[in-house]
Amino acid sequence: MAASTLEGIRVKFFFVLIWCFFIFSCTSSYLKYDKIEQLNSNDEFEKQVKISPVPGPVGDSAESKDVKTEPTDATKKTISPVKEKKKKSKKGKKEKVSAKTADAEKAPTAREPEIEDSEGFGVNRRPLVDPFRVGEEVIHDVHYFKVSAGELSLKVDPFVEVNGKKSYSFSMQIHSSRMFSTFYSVDDRAVTLMDFDQMIPRVFTLHVKESAQLRQARSFFDFDALKATYWEKKVTQKSGVEEKKLEWDILSYSQNVFSTFYYLRTFKWDIGKQYSFRVSHDQENLVFKGTALRKEKLKTEVGEFQAIVIKPEMMMKGIFKPVGEIYIWLSDDDRKYILRIESSIRIGTLVSEIVKLNPGQP
Repeated sequence: MAASTLEGIRVKFFFVLIWCFFIFSCTSSYLKYDKIEQLNSNDEFEKQVKISPVPGPVGDSAESKDVKTEPTDATKKTISPVKEKKKKSKKGKKEKVSAKTADAEKAPTAREPEIEDSEGFGVNRRPLVDPFRVGEEVIHDVHYFKVSAGELSLKVDPFVEVNGKKSYSFSMQIHSSRMFSTFYSVDDRAVTLMDFDQMIPRVFTLHVKESAQLRQARSFFDFDALKATYWEKKVTQKSGVEEKKLEWDILSYSQNVFSTFYYLRTFKWDIGKQYSFRVSHDQENLVFKGTALRKEKLKTEVGEFQAIVIKPEMMMKGIFKPVGEIYIWLSDDDRKYILRIESSIRIGTLVSEIVKLNPGQP
């Protein structure tokens, strides 16, 4: 894969790398566009995807606690082994269960896909301890040469339903600081809706509001058909209005580049061990691989944390390559908060580090 393509994946994979472009800009206001409603609309996406709130308290807190998770209706067939091949009728008599029915109810012998580590998971895709809480918010200060470039927030919003299936709602948002906004203004937000039972992303949306561009992007991962569709509408100073649509085949249990920030928190991260999972992006099926290098104490504005330092790589065309000089610090506990991201760029190092933490609902 060409170096330019690798760099593009690197920038998109780590959302905060947008900041490295600030020093090359010379405007402070957001791009103006008088047809913003047309930019935001997407009839094709809305026909395929229905998003609605989860009714009742489930949308706020249920099944999002630091305890072992219980099977939902959607996973009971997967994780409940067949204890007997006979069942009682209403009259108390035993009926034979067909071999086909019994086979359908048997639990899988291993967690899928095989490239993923199974420690800390049941025989289904759910982690035994859920690291996510509705209301969780981790705020980072993004700085370059020790000068604040802006703020990055990582949030867990209330549950929603995507085509009738309960889903997490994860959001990432970045704002340029006042000083950097004199060079280039940024107010971007990405939202990933991840299936609660299967831990796979269904929907991704990106809202970009910057000095040089306005952009609305959506994607839908249809795991029944193993197809991904990506729609994008963009307005730039140079080219005006542009539209793009991509479709490609995906592999089962693939993450998108933004859901990886959350999905990697479900693993244990033992020191010296490598963890892998599939990622699909921009018509490419890739493999993320991260190695837990060491444990260390990390002093931050929020306080001192015991942390695990991870170095990621990406497999492209069957070959693992470093994703630049990038390191991620996770809290060494059941929550696995992202505490720090450090990336070497052409000149200097870009650092994103926690400055505020709201753990969310108990």
